[in-house]
Formats: sequence, C-alpha cells, structure tokens
Amino acid sequence: MTEEKKLIPGLPSGFEDRWNKQLSLKKKVLKIIENNFLKYGFSPLETPSFEISENIGSFLANDQGNPMSDVFSFDDGSKNITLRYDLSSPLSRFVAQNYRDLPMPYKRYQIGNVWRNEKTGNARYREFCQADCDIIGNVNPAQSDAELCNLIADTLMQCGLRKDQFKVNISNRKIVQGLINQLKIIDKNQELKVIRAIDKLERVGIKGVEDLLKKERIDESGAVTKGANLSDTQASEIINFLKIKKLNDLKTSLSNPLTNEGIKEIEELMEIVSFGDNSDQIQTNFTIVRGLDYYDGFCVETNLDFKTKNIKGKEVDIGSICSGGRYGKLISRFKGVDFPGTGASIGVDRLVFAMSQLDQVELDNNEPVIICILDNKFLPKYYEILKLLRDNDINSELYLDSSKNLKKQLTYADKRNSPIAVICGETEFKENKITLKKLKKEKSEDNQITISKDNLINEIKKLIWKNS
Repeated sequence: MTEEKKLIPGLPSGFEDRWNKQLSLKKKVLKIIENNFLKYGFSPLETPSFEISENIGSFLANDQGNPMSDVFSFDDGSKNITLRYDLSSPLSRFVAQNYRDLPMPYKRYQIGNVWRNEKTGNARYREFCQADCDIIGNVNPAQSDAELCNLIADTLMQCGLRKDQFKVNISNRKIVQGLINQLKIIDKNQELKVIRAIDKLERVGIKGVEDLLKKERIDESGAVTKGANLSDTQASEIINFLKIKKLNDLKTSLSNPLTNEGIKEIEELMEIVSFGDNSDQIQTNFTIVRGLDYYDGFCVETNLDFKTKNIKGKEVDIGSICSGGRYGKLISRFKGVDFPGTGASIGVDRLVFAMSQLDQVELDNNEPVIICILDNKFLPKYYEILKLLRDNDINSELYLDSSKNLKKQLTYADKRNSPIAVICGETEFKENKITLKKLKKEKSEDNQITISKDNLINEIKKLIWKNS
C-alpha cells in the first residue's frame, strides 16, 4: 500500500490571502469608497469576471507579437474568453449592448477583482481589487474630468489619508502625442513603446526611460525589456520634455496644434477645479500618460507622498494608487456606438497595503464576545445568555469545547481579539449575576467586573464602545 502524498500549502506568485486586520481595513475602505461614489451620483454596475477575448481587447499587451500575453485567457470551445484585466473594457461592452436603455450621461461605478499576468512586486498582484467610476457621454470634458479629480481627492481623505500624504497629478495625453508627431515617430508599435516608457518614469527614473526609448533596459534582476529604438536626437527631445514642470515653460518649449489643444484642456480643467475645495490637492504633471493605449486626452494619476515598507522592512515606492483618464474610441470599437468617456480606478489592495502601515485609521472591532463554559450542567443557561446577546445585535459565540479549561478558553478569546469574555459559574447563576472579563483594558483598570444580569446588555455595549 503506497503512502498518501502530502500536499504542500502555498499560493502561486502574485496571489495573496487576506485576513484579520488587513481584511477589516479593506472592508472599511471599500464601504467608504462605495458610499462616496453614491454621494457623487454614480450608479452601481456588476459585470462577469470573464469577457469574450475579442471584446475585451489587448490594450494591456507589452508584446505586440503576443497581444494576450499579459492576461489570463482560455479556450471555451467556440470562443476564447479572458479574465477581465480592468473594469473599463467590460464597461465599454456593456454600454454598447445597452446604451438605448441608459441615461446619458451614464455615471457608473463598479468594484471588483481583476487579473493580470504581469510581473509581481511591492503591492503589485496578479489578482487585485479595483474601484472604478466612469462618466460616459457627450458632456463638457472639463466638468466631467474635474468631477473625477474632486471625487478622487474626497474619497482618499474619507478613507483616512491626510492632504499632505497624496497628490492628484493630472496631464493630457495630447501633449505627449503632439511631441511624438513633432518627432515624426509614425510606427504605431514604436509610438506605444514611447508612451509606456514615459509612463514608467516614476518607477525606473530618467535613465530607465532613456534606455526604454533606445535599444533596451535591463533591470536589477537581469530581465530585458526591448526599447523603442529611437534615434539619439529623438530620445534627447523626449528626455528634455520630461524635465519641464511648469505650464508656461511647456507653452514655450513645444509648439504644435495637438500639444496646444492638450494645454488648453488642462487650463479649462484647472479653472473648474478651482471652484471647489480640492484645488491644492490637484497639480499638473506632464509626464502622466497612462500605459493603456485607449487613453487619448485627460490623464490622472494619484501618488502617495510617503514611503511604505515591504515584508522585509525595506522602504519601497508602491507607485500609483488611483489612475485613469479620458478615452474617445473604447466604446466606438463596437458597431454603431460612439460615446466618449472618462474614468478613474482606485487600486484598493494597493491603497490598503499603504494604509495598513499608518496608525491613523480606527478599525471597528467586530470580533465576538466569548461566553466561556465552566460547567456543562449550566449549558441551557449559557445558551440563554447567547440568545440574549444576539437578540440585541451583539456579536457573540459560545465556546464550543467544554472539555477545555478556562485558561485555554481565554487564550482563544485573546487570539480572536475579542473585547469581552463572559464567565459564569454556579455562584453567578445562583445570584442572577454575570462576570465580565475585559480583554482589552487600560493599565489602571480592573479587568473583571460582576454585574446584575439585568444590566448585561447596557454594560457590554458600554465596554465595546469604549474599546472600539
């Protein structure tokens, strides 16, 4: 008889279990995000995890020879299907299918997981949660783009970030596109590589971008990324552009119709932003172009102004926590439908990763009150207490192994992060009293009190509120 093979527990690279405080923080953040989306007038949408590959497109691909290399695709028999890599492509398909029934402009939000077959890193996963908001329809671009900028700033502050901890960076892709046209870069594959090189500025620095504009870039691991093969003159012009910080300097440095159009759109957007309370959070950054090639105008990227630490304790820059922009042709891929749109996406898991390292967000303690069992003969009375707590909306559980002594039951309660343990024996039941052990106490406090059973609910609620 062969010995049964034992499995080794583990996860594929780029996937993560989330539990305990991290998950509690994520749930709190998600609730705040959704409430804020609703406050701004966005309606919820849910789309399937899988889309027909042809419909979802290959906007993510770095390798044009293998356009679906960065996604998870499967043969479904008659058609190829793909796990969604963002929430914008499914939205475009949905609008094309249902536009006759939708109010225009259509303001939607969607929160859900997406999947990307990419290189993993600090807070970069292959499965992660996004929270998207989009405005579809022929509207005033400056107004709708400003709405997104204000929403981003408000939402992040509602989540618990201070104003000095993030900036909403805006640009316009027409500025870079105008420069590309000016440099006579006409090959579409080459053009896309240029845009993606610029988009990586924050991660790889000026030297890294320069390498990507020329022959190739070799990272610290030895991995090689093929460059755009620009001439030295073309690469130099782009590098000089990346050093421009002020709008007036940009006006004097570049002069072509498309760039001028992009500059004008930024000026109109900033004027509308100035009408609200978030103008100090929103700033221009002309290097923001977004790596997905369906963006063609306004671009937004939100970065944190503080460092985070990885699991090894090393300080790392996790990059953008919210990004998006304007797209004119994403929906028009579908026959007979032509609606422009603008949208932004919050990387929820990346945001939670950063915020978990800050001691400035209070988490609700939803862990249960633990009712300890001292004597099985009082089991009916323990269940009576349990019912009383649950009927009053107090999270609670009865310890499920009465063979364990009180010490082990309290150890379990501590591991559960429970606020209170209920301890009742013969004396308490005889006197119609209940002993409460406070598991989270101040140093100066007594950790145990005995109260009348009639006062149980009020006392527990008071203690839970104090400890939350």
